[in-house]
Amino acid sequence: MSHIHILGIGGTFMAGLAVLARGAGHHVTGQDQALYPPMSDVLAAADIPVQQGSKPNADLLRADRVIIGNALSRGHPAVEAVLDRGIPYTSGPAWLAENVLRDRWVIAVAGTHGKTTTASLVAWLLEDAGLDPGFLIGGLPTNFGTSARPGSHPFFVIEADEYDTAFFDKRSKFVHFGPRTAVMTGLEFDHGDIFPDLAAIEQQFHYFVRTVPGNGSFIVNRDDPALARVLERGCWSDCTGFGREDHAEWQLQATPGTGAPAGWALNGNPLPSSLPGEHNARNAAAAVLAARHAGVPLAQALDSLRRFGGVRRRLEQRGEVRDIRVLDDFAHHPTAIAASLAAVRDAYPAGRVLAVLEPRSNTMRAGLHGGQLAESLQAADQVFMLAAPDLPWQPKEALASLAARLTLADRVDELAEAVVKFSRAGDTLLVMSNGDFGDIHQIILTRLEQGLPA
Repeated sequence: MSHIHILGIGGTFMAGLAVLARGAGHHVTGQDQALYPPMSDVLAAADIPVQQGSKPNADLLRADRVIIGNALSRGHPAVEAVLDRGIPYTSGPAWLAENVLRDRWVIAVAGTHGKTTTASLVAWLLEDAGLDPGFLIGGLPTNFGTSARPGSHPFFVIEADEYDTAFFDKRSKFVHFGPRTAVMTGLEFDHGDIFPDLAAIEQQFHYFVRTVPGNGSFIVNRDDPALARVLERGCWSDCTGFGREDHAEWQLQATPGTGAPAGWALNGNPLPSSLPGEHNARNAAAAVLAARHAGVPLAQALDSLRRFGGVRRRLEQRGEVRDIRVLDDFAHHPTAIAASLAAVRDAYPAGRVLAVLEPRSNTMRAGLHGGQLAESLQAADQVFMLAAPDLPWQPKEALASLAARLTLADRVDELAEAVVKFSRAGDTLLVMSNGDFGDIHQIILTRLEQGLPA
């Protein structure tokens, strides 16, 4: 087999791609500017050698083919070396479509929120039914311990991202995948670094809809107006919807008198998921319907929800010290932040909820969410935010409505110190970032164990 070198291997998609290529017998190497868990753990477990840095290295120069991640642009030293030396290259989605997805029953999960959890759920429901699915997921499902595997024919579950494919292919990744079952969880403005507005994202979702065959099927959030607009532009496949609105074919219902972890039903059938919050009930509903389209009986899929262990960095408990819980969550969009806070409120109604936030995504750093961010944080008893000096907006002004409930710091250690000093028994600390946040979770836990300020 050939030698494949992956540029940007530390990303969730590219790390999973590396695992699949290694499993197919290729010699795989890679490089990236930075690596952090859980993807660094995934690559280490697969024994894939990775070097840090942007300069062309010996592995790159020896490779038969280079797969270039979408975070790399012209001017990047390794990219320039590939072009100058005429080394064959491709994008991750194109390589996946050609080498893994061909002749598979692809189940693609798209949407602004919930992709990782929903895709992980679908993979688990198929696995629990004995179908041995392949998958590539932008996270680490705890039931599997890896973000990717080839599986057996025919089923392959993929988290289908609307971000662009590569510097030389500006289409969204998901137009490459050709799904037979397509899930759309919801659609909002995000990725402000490449999309000027919501209409531009809706256009890409319209292209995604065009790739699904007539004998395929869509599972759609019927409560989402942006998705409704996308489908109004044309849909050539069967479409089944879930939601709380009357026009949804599958009604999502809150069960009175029970907590959010188990207090939801789908057309009267209990959703026995251990994942808290309405957003996770929606994820579970979408996954059950996708598995049903793939042939898993409804009752069996619902029962399998009980055995789903969750996903790393999605309301994941990192530790508990002195009756203070520290949760890690990937939320980096106002809607996701609000949903995660609501889920924690439901799961731990007796104590305070403290939000610890790093505005790290390109859209968040640019301040493109405006007043939505402050609104999304209203459910927190106190908000601690890392306000890096190079932010192009003023957090104190943007979050003024939080008043005394807002604590800002420009260094991780200072923020951790403020969190520890404020915390008391019964609190739940919800740490939210799409990066490693300087390992603030462990800093907080260590200081709590020591009984000292951070």
